[in-house]
Amino acid sequence: MAERFLVSVVSRKPSQDRWPPLTYGVLQTPQCSPGGLAVTLNSDRLIYTTRISSMTVNIQDGHDFQDQLVNSETPMVVDFHTQWCGRCKILGPRLEKMVAKQHRKVLMAKVDIDDHTDLTTEYEVLAVPTVLAMKNGDVVDKFVGIKDEDQLEACLKKLMG
Repeated sequence: MAERFLVSVVSRKPSQDRWPPLTYGVLQTPQCSPGGLAVTLNSDRLIYTTRISSMTVNIQDGHDFQDQLVNSETPMVVDFHTQWCGRCKILGPRLEKMVAKQHRKVLMAKVDIDDHTDLTTEYEVLAVPTVLAMKNGDVVDKFVGIKDEDQLEACLKKLMG
């Protein structure tokens, strides 16, 4: 039942002015396409999914942090967050949206402080959310707490400038 529901919900593709009727089917072999992943549904319908923002990296460990951020030539915004933090859940999407507007001139990394206490200590993160702006491996700006879009934009411009 759950499989039918999932297939029926994600198999809808919007037309110009309304959604088409639901179609039920079974998922078959995934096929890669340039815009994301397309999965064939009964050979007459496609399910389209998009990748998670290619401008956001989830840090897995200290070595990943070193490779992705410290050695990056592209300016990076590092969001130190945690799953249980309400303010983090507000700031995260807002920050991702602002970074996406920069069209790859700035990239974003997310670090869960519960999983990476070593990075939290090294970068002196005392509260969440904490955001670091890094350029050429150096911290050039830092803020703690929620910021509105204008403040985030100013921070990103400072980072790119």
